[in-house]
Amino acid sequence: MASVADSAESANSKKPSDSAFKQQKLPAWQPILTAGTVLPTFFVIGIAFIPIGIGLLYFSDEVKEFIHDYTDCNRTIPLNSDKYHYKEANQTCINYLKTKAADDNAKCYCHIKFTLTENFGGTVYMYYGLSNFYQNHRRYVKSRDDNQLLGNLGSDPSHDCKPFDYDTVDNSKKPIAPCGAIANSMFNDSLHFSISVSNQWIDVPLINTGIAWDSDKNIKFRNPAGDLKEALSRYTKPKAWNRSVFELDPEQPDNNGFQNEDLIVWMRTAAFPTFRKLYRRIDHSQKYFIEGLMKGDYLLIVEYNYDVSQFDGSKKMILSTTSLLGGKNPFLGIAYIVVGVACLVLGIALLLIHIKCGKSTSEMINVNPRTPYQ
Repeated sequence: MASVADSAESANSKKPSDSAFKQQKLPAWQPILTAGTVLPTFFVIGIAFIPIGIGLLYFSDEVKEFIHDYTDCNRTIPLNSDKYHYKEANQTCINYLKTKAADDNAKCYCHIKFTLTENFGGTVYMYYGLSNFYQNHRRYVKSRDDNQLLGNLGSDPSHDCKPFDYDTVDNSKKPIAPCGAIANSMFNDSLHFSISVSNQWIDVPLINTGIAWDSDKNIKFRNPAGDLKEALSRYTKPKAWNRSVFELDPEQPDNNGFQNEDLIVWMRTAAFPTFRKLYRRIDHSQKYFIEGLMKGDYLLIVEYNYDVSQFDGSKKMILSTTSLLGGKNPFLGIAYIVVGVACLVLGIALLLIHIKCGKSTSEMINVNPRTPYQ
């Protein structure tokens, strides 16, 4: 009877089992930091990091980049429906769009001439850049409906999309697709540019596919089954858009809907208020552009729609090549060099201190109350 009670008591006991792990009896190793272990570590880090930093800077410098800020570009008026013949108005597009705010069809164009002073060899990409735009704001990042972006349109828009979840159209309330602040604020300037060859302007061929991550286009964004326009018939476009999601790219039906790559690129929010996003790829299969972009005179034509004056921002057009490590980013190389130099300097300083004032390992270990303090 007593044995049964003892077993029941042991079963209900909160005492941990007598194992090395639960009784904290596992073997442990505590390193002893001495000059013989610390100083070589500093020197190894310094000697390794400096060449790595120099290599990173070299690859970053190999990237060619051209940046043009067109925020305050002057409005131009095309002549005789020819985009290469125009006259310049004494008014910026920002001011023009403010005066024409009531006219939904108001458009403003900028013709900007620029010069590439060197050849851009290899694959060339076109980016747009924005500044002072906080895509990393918590409420902004949450303002989307991922279920809707997957093509599941059976339910109402997510509460996270408010106040960009519904809009009034013809006195009736309709849900918005795609809903949310991110989609509503999508960049909508149109950028095209041409090169002057033998006193003639030749359009630079731009490709608007292959600019989004494959994982985004194939996993995170899906179009609803069946006819896209019919599936979105009970939805309306975001409030700030000029066209519906099923007609974002009239020339390529496969690039419409939630799988439009301009939309996908924009929906991947940036971590910093100054950022750039991939806009187009240069088609290097065409004549004059097989080896990249030639140096020379260019004409950038901007259909100016995106108002950055509301948040005191700026807009840029960026042409850039890439290297083995991606785009131009000297920060990482500089960081490696700084850390490497700091480790070398600290290593030399500590070595001098150790030579002058250091003690042997045995002297440091064999310390007792009678050992004199020095």
